Amino acid sequence: MSHRSRHRVVPVSALLLAPLAVGLAACTGQSDPLADKPYDAGGQLAFEGIGDNHRANPDKPLRVTAKGRSRITDVTATDAAGRYVRGELSADGRKWHSTTPLAAGTHYTLRVSTENAAGKPGRRAVEFDTTSADRRLRVTFGPAGGTYGVGQPITASLSAPVKDPAARALVERSLKVSSQPAVEGMWHWVDDRTLHYRPRAFWPTHAAIDVRSTLDGVKVGQGLYGGPAKPVRLYTGDRVEAVTDASAHQMSVYRNGELLRTIPVTAGRPGSDTRNGVKVILSKEPTVRMTSASIGAPDFFDLPVHWAARVTWSGEYLHAAPWSEGAQGAVNVSHGCVGMSTENARWLFGQVRVGDVVRVVNSGGNTMTPFDNGFGDWNVSWADWTKGSALTGAQALGSKPADTARLRPRV
Repeated sequence: MSHRSRHRVVPVSALLLAPLAVGLAACTGQSDPLADKPYDAGGQLAFEGIGDNHRANPDKPLRVTAKGRSRITDVTATDAAGRYVRGELSADGRKWHSTTPLAAGTHYTLRVSTENAAGKPGRRAVEFDTTSADRRLRVTFGPAGGTYGVGQPITASLSAPVKDPAARALVERSLKVSSQPAVEGMWHWVDDRTLHYRPRAFWPTHAAIDVRSTLDGVKVGQGLYGGPAKPVRLYTGDRVEAVTDASAHQMSVYRNGELLRTIPVTAGRPGSDTRNGVKVILSKEPTVRMTSASIGAPDFFDLPVHWAARVTWSGEYLHAAPWSEGAQGAVNVSHGCVGMSTENARWLFGQVRVGDVVRVVNSGGNTMTPFDNGFGDWNVSWADWTKGSALTGAQALGSKPADTARLRPRV
């Protein structure tokens, strides 16, 4: 047999015997404990915070302790939506505790991985429910669904006051506003129970805006948890602006930047000057009763007013004023409203919707306040608006909304 033939008779299988043997040894698990099926580690663990009835108090942290010579290697706690509860494992693997609050009235699954003295892995999964909250912080969004003007702010009314800065930040992060097309915007704390949301500039035309809360079940403060909130979807229409130049005694009405009509008007007379600045139409009233007693005017009047668009809770309107047509376009004689002919008021009433922008310039009056008499939100600069966000650490601007001034029409 030649030298070459002697090499040909060596079986190929013989070359594979050694590595195959190693592979078989690995599959047995005798040299790799991690390859074993995890054992039930329930007997090696102590759970604190979960009762025998599988109920837990959300005000208390979860704690897991390893018994004997075993150690904890990993812990995960998730709710039914898959959200994780953060926690901390001690350096020696003996103890774990949650570091973020549990939500009230929520189902959780706690999964613990262990390792015994021999290095073999164990597992234990525990399901439990947190008890319902004693108090719920409920959120009511406004306005209701529908189509509004591009100046309409979003409001959030809370069922209980929130004063703590950290709690305010938590609440604000849970109030979600999104729009298509997307714009930059921010919440502003008006007071302990009220937030307003607006973009840097007006909303885009024909936008879809969704408002929702993720606060349900989340711990806000001692014994106070977020409650459910009804989401809101609203839309914007065209960009309609009614701009009154009080010194020129005329109003210019624009739609998407195009001038539709210039209207002779009369604004507030000296001492009853119409407020300057940006306002938002709050409601449309085909007929409203206006009286001198409602605003404390010295001269008596009591009359029905037609085609009225309200811009302040204290009773400032855009409306028909047939009694002052001789002054319209020439002199300001009203008690603070912007008056015009019946024909022009009827036309304007058909052009505007709630949320449309009303702007007054060159009046002797003060600037419209931001929050206590309607929606003067747009008179706050963006820099000052962002200071009212709890996420910036600054205090909200403005005063508490007044409830006593809602029924004071001015003509």
